Amino acid sequence: MTRVQRLSKRLFDLFLALALLPFLLPLLVVVFAAVALCQGRPWFYVQERMKSPSQRFRMWKFRTMAPEPNDRGVSGGHKAARITPLGRVLRHSRADELPQIWNILRGDMSFVGPRPPLPEVVARFPALYARVLAAPPGVTGLATLRFHAREARIMSDCADPVQAQSMYDRRCVPVKARLDLIYLRHASRRLDLLLIWQTLRGAFA
Repeated sequence: MTRVQRLSKRLFDLFLALALLPFLLPLLVVVFAAVALCQGRPWFYVQERMKSPSQRFRMWKFRTMAPEPNDRGVSGGHKAARITPLGRVLRHSRADELPQIWNILRGDMSFVGPRPPLPEVVARFPALYARVLAAPPGVTGLATLRFHAREARIMSDCADPVQAQSMYDRRCVPVKARLDLIYLRHASRRLDLLLIWQTLRGAFA
């Protein structure tokens, strides 16, 4: 993605984020209240992700799991028991990702792009993510829409962190990266709007 394309994408993200804020703020308040009442602290889940092959940032979500101080790595079946009843609803609707409007306003993320990977995943596949992260990471994207359900099925069989990492590296990273690179080759304002629309339609399905 060229510098001009990135600038155009950034301006579009800012315009859309500011236009949506009046509608998103009430939703943020409602979801925050539900999390605070049903789950208590911590209200948010903050995790380090990569916005470029060398730059980290802190990605914000509403918490959907029981807290675990030593929680690391990709999510698999070994973490499923920690998902709260409210967390399942938030994940299905993707309402847990509403706080990422802050990441968009800060310039850490775009509305559409590759999902921001964990630092340890980028460290294991530096050449691949040097290509994938040529575009800003996104809240949604082609790989998110086309592979998310299949990824969840693949990872659900993982019984421990070692198996989850191996399964993710072998069966998820190559497919997601291929879809992300397809997005990069065809990136346009029209495609971004289509993917945003498909994400919203899926959230209310």
